[in-house]
Amino acid sequence: MSDEQVHEFETKQFIVFSLGDERFGIDSLKITTIDRMKAITRVPKTPNFVKGVINLRGDIIPVMDLRAKFNLPPTEETEETRIIILKLEEISIGVVVDQVLQTIQLTSDSIESASTLINSADSDYILGIGKVDGEIVTLLNFEKLVKL
Repeated sequence: MSDEQVHEFETKQFIVFSLGDERFGIDSLKITTIDRMKAITRVPKTPNFVKGVINLRGDIIPVMDLRAKFNLPPTEETEETRIIILKLEEISIGVVVDQVLQTIQLTSDSIESASTLINSADSDYILGIGKVDGEIVTLLNFEKLVKL
C-alpha cells in the first residue's frame, strides 16, 4: 500500500464485525443498512461464496458468504448473525457476518499496510490492518473483494 493510500484515511469510521475469532472492518460510508438474518433464495450455478439473493424492501440484493470466500469453516446462524448491505458504485450487495461488534474511528497512523504482513497477491482486497483494544482488525476493500 502506498503512502498516498494510507493518508487518504486521515480519520475514518469503520464497522467491525466477526467471522469466528477474526475481526474485520468495513468503511461505514459504504454501508447502507445492517439487518438481521433473513430468508436467502439460492441461485443455481453461482460460486460457492454466493449464498443467494434477498428481497430487501422490494430490491433484490445478492448476498455473499464471507466464510466461504475466506475458506473458513461454515457455522450455524445465531441471533447475532447479520447481513451487512453495502453500496458499491451502482450496486448493492449483502454480506453475511457472524456478529457486528462495534464502530471505531482509526487515523492513518494507526493503520499498518497489509503488504508488510501478507503476500501482495493475497492482500489486494485488504486496505490495511488496524488495532483496537489490543485486537487486530483487518480492514477490507469490498470493491476489490467482490471482483475476486
